[in-house]
Amino acid sequence: MPASTASTSAAPVAGAFEPEAALEEAQKTPYAATMKATTEVAGREAATMSGRANLETVFTGRMEVRTAGAPAMWVETVTTADGNYVRDRSKAGDGWIKVPRSADNQASYAGYAKLLLATGPSAKKGMENQGGVPVYHLSGRLDIEQVASVDPRTHRSMKAKGVTGFDCDQWIDGQGRTVRFDQRMDMRGTAGANKVLFSEFGPVETFTPPTKG
Repeated sequence: MPASTASTSAAPVAGAFEPEAALEEAQKTPYAATMKATTEVAGREAATMSGRANLETVFTGRMEVRTAGAPAMWVETVTTADGNYVRDRSKAGDGWIKVPRSADNQASYAGYAKLLLATGPSAKKGMENQGGVPVYHLSGRLDIEQVASVDPRTHRSMKAKGVTGFDCDQWIDGQGRTVRFDQRMDMRGTAGANKVLFSEFGPVETFTPPTKG
């Protein structure tokens, strides 16, 4: 009798989901999240941004940006529906000033994930775990012009640095919310990277103009 052959199919992952359905849910249900972003240039940390923001809707939030090196910069921003408030904490005595809200200050991380899925089946790396949460890993290379529709500010900034495309890895949870987002690119011969972590998800929040001081 021929020997029996054991099945080699992988066992289902607990909490497994299909990314397409999850992303549709995220774009129907905006949310707030805590963000921590790190920018690296030539392998060295150049800047960090941290704070809380509303995503998959009109961008509003409160952020803190710090740059490395000398002179170091420390800036706080509060973005509301009608303007952007900025305070330079690296200069003693500087108070809040209001500047017009930038028309391209808007990014859809669900939109990024859909762009990755559109590159083909190779983008789907499967289920993983991030911080104890089941997530779906997407990966691929995006052309800089593709990004204009989902992240116009990044499109403008990267194009000015000579970036023509970048490698991207993204991890989304079962509700289509991005848990981690990594970009790697070449800026006229210099390696650059952006890494963003998202946590503490909740309903959309209201961000009001800061008081003086």
